[in-house]
Amino acid sequence: MPQQLAAEIGTIATNAMVAVDVEGRRIAVANVDGMMFAFDDACTHRHCSLVKGRLSGTTVTCQCHGSQFDVTTGKVLRGPAAQPVHTYPVTLHDGRVQIEV
Repeated sequence: MPQQLAAEIGTIATNAMVAVDVEGRRIAVANVDGMMFAFDDACTHRHCSLVKGRLSGTTVTCQCHGSQFDVTTGKVLRGPAAQPVHTYPVTLHDGRVQIEV
């Protein structure tokens, strides 16, 4: 699958998240201590934006109802969400984050 240029690494602060549109999908990119992780920017419970939530280590907490997900795997850590979020492979190329969709 082709990789799509998503964001410059400099625009994503350490331990922060941004949302980008990649091939019609809204994807969250989290910078966890310099490691980049990409996942759908929609909680699987009520589709609230995860980027508007809180990132603590590798855990993102949805601001709407408190569901928690592991940004490295998409796994649900705490409900009410029951389904994981989809994650995407991330590579760095010339200081830019690339997400494979």
